[in-house]
Amino acid sequence: VSPESKRLLRIALASYFAGAILMPYQSFLQTAERVRYDIELLCQRFDATFEQVCHRLTSMQRPGAQGVPFFFIRVDPAGNISKRLSAGGFHFARFGGACPRWNVHEAFRNPGKIITQVIEMPDKTAYFSVSRTTDNTSAGYQMPQPQYAIGLGCEISNAARLIYSDGYDLGNAKRVTPVGLTCRLCERSGCSHRAFPPLSRNLIVDENLKTVSPFLFHSQD
Repeated sequence: VSPESKRLLRIALASYFAGAILMPYQSFLQTAERVRYDIELLCQRFDATFEQVCHRLTSMQRPGAQGVPFFFIRVDPAGNISKRLSAGGFHFARFGGACPRWNVHEAFRNPGKIITQVIEMPDKTAYFSVSRTTDNTSAGYQMPQPQYAIGLGCEISNAARLIYSDGYDLGNAKRVTPVGLTCRLCERSGCSHRAFPPLSRNLIVDENLKTVSPFLFHSQD
């Protein structure tokens, strides 16, 4: 292990320790369950930012005292992923951005507003997602202000525990948005958001045919 890796690990552990002090496990979990994971109420109760609370929610998996298993992602307006955490089995692509059909990107068009969505991965696993921009962090006068959006989610089986799912018919397949890991790994056809063809399929090139997707490919090898 390189000295740099050790220092990065030390920084990560120090950040986790600070979060645990600011939001003690038992108190935080009990409050989260009582308010049905209302993130903004948790921000007020523990004097923490939206991102800090979402990050802490992913660590509530102590045996015998488990909260909702969440996954967490932080993206910038260009789609770059700068943080990804998963306590709920959600799979992230190691390289590239997240699927553009996931509403974490829409959060930038609605700053400060919580947006909800039910998404379905190619393996048919469905998740309930909550997205919002982060609280602004000043970079100083005349400096570009950093912008991030947070995506927090859980498997659909746990969605009823979240206040954000009120009013949803969680069993209604029509309200589910099919998404993928990233375009290069997604084999869904007919997607108007596709930026690249899938690596695992052969392209169909037909200059006389135009479809909703910019790339046509064989569904089977």
